[in-house]
Amino acid sequence: MANLTNLCLHEARDGLIKKSFSTRDLIIDHIDAMESSRNLNAFITETPELALKSADLSDKNFANQNNRPLEGIPLGIKDMFCTKDVLTTASSKMLSSFIPPYESTVTDNLWKKGAILLGKLNNDEFAMGSSNETSFFGPVINPWKKNDSTESLVPGGSSGGSAASVAAGVGVGSLGTDTGGSIRQPAAFTGTVGLKPTYGRCSRWGIIAFASSLDQAGPITRNVKDNAILLKNMCSHDSKDTTSSSKEIPDFESSVGKSIKGLKVGIPSEFIQDGMSEDIIEMWTKGKEWLKAAGAEIIDISLPNTKYALPCYYIIAPAEASSNLSRYDGVRFGHSVNSNDINEMYEKTRSEGFGDEVKRRIMIGTYVLSSGYYDAYYLKAQKVRSLISLDYSQAFNKVDVLLTPSTPNSAFNLNEKCDDPLSMYLNDVFTVPVNLAGLPAISIPSSKDKNGLPLGLQLIGKPFDEETLYSFANVIEESSNFKSLDNKWWLKDE
Repeated sequence: MANLTNLCLHEARDGLIKKSFSTRDLIIDHIDAMESSRNLNAFITETPELALKSADLSDKNFANQNNRPLEGIPLGIKDMFCTKDVLTTASSKMLSSFIPPYESTVTDNLWKKGAILLGKLNNDEFAMGSSNETSFFGPVINPWKKNDSTESLVPGGSSGGSAASVAAGVGVGSLGTDTGGSIRQPAAFTGTVGLKPTYGRCSRWGIIAFASSLDQAGPITRNVKDNAILLKNMCSHDSKDTTSSSKEIPDFESSVGKSIKGLKVGIPSEFIQDGMSEDIIEMWTKGKEWLKAAGAEIIDISLPNTKYALPCYYIIAPAEASSNLSRYDGVRFGHSVNSNDINEMYEKTRSEGFGDEVKRRIMIGTYVLSSGYYDAYYLKAQKVRSLISLDYSQAFNKVDVLLTPSTPNSAFNLNEKCDDPLSMYLNDVFTVPVNLAGLPAISIPSSKDKNGLPLGLQLIGKPFDEETLYSFANVIEESSNFKSLDNKWWLKDE
């Protein structure tokens, strides 16, 4: 039998239904691939025994014709999602031994639909980073390499493990979280499809919080159809999350392949950045041509407050992080340093438990919330956020979607930007505004640069209109004819 890890999600689903292979066969192939890909460092925790036990249950369900929508589908889960009785670390020393007694709502939805956990995926510590280099468990390595180069590349962050595992063929899909681009940016760097849903579309309950008004769970897959399938099965209204939407959940899969004829595409002039590579500009131009050829109308628009999005984000997100991470004090759970003095215990626990990037953001957040600076920074940033959101609302009175690049560059070398936080933060320049406005956005692999590395186009949609995004994304996917990674060099290094 051919290696079943070559199947995408909907192919695996259809094969299981047709009984072309068993769930156990599918899971064994993915476990083998997970073990053979350890030098990518994509997984923090592997759960093969749990996966095989679930596979046997799925095979019984198929035999009894009681199969569920995602029956037998192997997935990796970002280590920001609490999984009951399975180590959940947020890639931090602070939670390096934390085993939750409860399950996040999103993952619980997937298990109830029949999906199977392969393991927990590496990410930037507490989801703070753009390269997956801040993890306590070491960096994730991008499965892609530059032409004729052996240098290791970053997979993007913070959901680097989620994107790298899918690109490497370990799991037919994965879950990530997106606070400022942490699904879309790594998807662009690894040639995968990543969606950040509308804020409130997926429950945040049981996801370790970074910035509560920005965090959102989303799927990373090999193609657009798979992404739509996974999103449908993730969503639900959740009374435990007060920001969870009660809107009806559409059949997103049915929107893949729908015509976009007569719909309007906005091209925001503010996304044309100084120093953008010719490869990015050429891809963006091709994207416009593909959508126009499919019958869409291309319209130039303006989002004048976009230039304030990055500084606005790096005030609001650290402020919320400093509040959310105050619970990690060594008293109730997580890493703790014993001391006879309570203040010394707090200080030593947090000093040892958090990495440099997390400390940096906590300090920034505490500063902007402090007396005398709250009005000057945090309150002003919230006002600017409202203006950014208003820009998008006005734009969507004229167009149905926006088309932009996902990132200003392709994947960069490991350790290239570690000592330059500002340069690292600029990787999120195209993705951050979407989180501030709470909108849905998707990154689709659309081209390769002169070094043979993947580049992504980003589509931004109206609130709770992921269906239209999937229709447009499918056109880009079919037009670009992007070729996925086929050189599995890491298997040769065993």
